[in-house]
Amino acid sequence: MAKDDDSGPSTDAIQISKLDFGDPLYLHASNISSTPLITFKLKGTENYKSWACAMELALQTKNKMGFITGDFKKNETDVVLGNQWERCNAVVLSWILGSMSDELHIGQIYSKIAKNVWDELKETYDKVDGSVLFNLYQKINSITQNGTPVSEYYHKLNSLWKQYDTFVQLPTCVLTASKEFNDHTNLIKLMQFLMVLDDVYLPIGSNILTRDPLPSVKTAFSIISREESHKGTHLLEKKSTSETSAFYSNNFKPKIVNSGNNQRCAECGRDNHLTERCFKLVGFP
Repeated sequence: MAKDDDSGPSTDAIQISKLDFGDPLYLHASNISSTPLITFKLKGTENYKSWACAMELALQTKNKMGFITGDFKKNETDVVLGNQWERCNAVVLSWILGSMSDELHIGQIYSKIAKNVWDELKETYDKVDGSVLFNLYQKINSITQNGTPVSEYYHKLNSLWKQYDTFVQLPTCVLTASKEFNDHTNLIKLMQFLMVLDDVYLPIGSNILTRDPLPSVKTAFSIISREESHKGTHLLEKKSTSETSAFYSNNFKPKIVNSGNNQRCAECGRDNHLTERCFKLVGFP
């Protein structure tokens, strides 16, 4: 393309610089950095759903979803905008390839169009068979608190629930049926959450189950968390008292003299301890 003059910027650069921040063709300097778009990589069928959700969210924040849905097509009449589309497509493609495991990356290394790669990955890995559901449901029902903080246990369980809900996509229900189904799902999750809590929380769990109506699993988690916080404060106070008592006991306990009853304290007149260790002299705990 010709320049306006020998020293000024090209008309191409001027046209690209006028792109608005909301235009899908707009590229910020951070868009072409080597920083991965998401923090984990696509491995295959086992994590495709999670990977696709994370990638779609990241692409939406970059205003680049149109490059994988096909909604934003290349401009075939304007050469400058067409070239900018090619550049944006290459950036989106690099994001996708960079978020794939090495094994999957090799199979797509010669691809040129981001949408084609996205569609192929979906066709190949967006499949859930019975074994995947079985393994996930087994994880949900085998997880236990086992002494970990309630928040850590709950968030791990909640993550598995969300994965399961994503895999099992039920048809849309009418309003009444939808509410009844959601209530049933919440009941199942509430039972799963409460039944493998540590024994120390059994009383509060039993109290939750007597409520009418039953609380949501989020409410139950909030109640258990407050109980955990209360128990933690109580244990710290108890530990502090115990350590103080141990300190006085170890430092001020009279030493027993094992040489017979004739070893009598001259201060208090009692047997079996030395005068220099008598409480009347050194002070009572």
